[in-house]
Amino acid sequence: LVEIYRANNCDGFIALGCGSSIDIAKAAALLATHDGELARFGVAQRGGKHIGRVAPIIAIPTTAGTGSEVSVAAMIIMESGTKEIFISPNLIPPIAICDPLLTVGLPPHLTAATGMDAFTHCLEAVLSPAINPPAEAIGLDGIERIYAQDWLYRAVFEPANADARWHMLMASTEGALAFVKGLGACHALAHSCSRIKSLNLHHGALNAIFLPWVLEAIEAKPDETINAKLWRIKRAMGIAAGEQISEAAFALNKKLNIPPNLAAIGLKAEHCNEVVEYALLDFAHITNCIIFDENDYREIFLKAL
Repeated sequence: LVEIYRANNCDGFIALGCGSSIDIAKAAALLATHDGELARFGVAQRGGKHIGRVAPIIAIPTTAGTGSEVSVAAMIIMESGTKEIFISPNLIPPIAICDPLLTVGLPPHLTAATGMDAFTHCLEAVLSPAINPPAEAIGLDGIERIYAQDWLYRAVFEPANADARWHMLMASTEGALAFVKGLGACHALAHSCSRIKSLNLHHGALNAIFLPWVLEAIEAKPDETINAKLWRIKRAMGIAAGEQISEAAFALNKKLNIPPNLAAIGLKAEHCNEVVEYALLDFAHITNCIIFDENDYREIFLKAL
């Protein structure tokens, strides 16, 4: 892409597609305007400070999940298999065209998986310990659209429902606006599993499977601050104060026909050590509302298996 850009004296990129397509365009826009290998600019090398203005991007999402069209981040699977993140305000596309009709043709299983990615973004952003009330409010609105108003279910089972597609694309965008606060253990595990090249696992499906188990672990040992956030999430979801969010997430997965466990998508117990190792190194691990240790991640992975 960079060679084509330079050979034809192009002045920008148009990113049409899923979150991965938009993230690839961000990486290309970065390399087209900066010297050095892509890894130099990643979080692993604290490279965000080296990211200046990149080539302009027009982002046109065709899925409702990642919110990359408004995000400061790009996630790229490197040749080593590592899932590296690049973060800078300069990576936000100057123009995002969010047309819900472009998501109408998305198959039900992908609509469900990408929608659960957006749901996880909103939930983990609200739970993140970083202080950002406006971002938290945006995340809660996304939770309400997806769960309480049932727009994800309708988008999956009424694929031509334009209102459902509109609300899910809005919730996806809201999730990315909210997660400037950070994400959490669910994403740390999903990112780690994505390193397993041979399985070609879908990020949204991984988040959906891990989410109830991560929530269960959080609900088992909350403090006063987390209790307050869990209460606000329950209010946005429209569930009773005495109910468990984890149980609601289990039920939502079942309703959406999400794969029931990790084994159903190819993961095995032998993957556990590697997944746990890299989850502990993932950037999302740092902003989980409770800092999980190796045993916590191991228990969650094996339960989800």
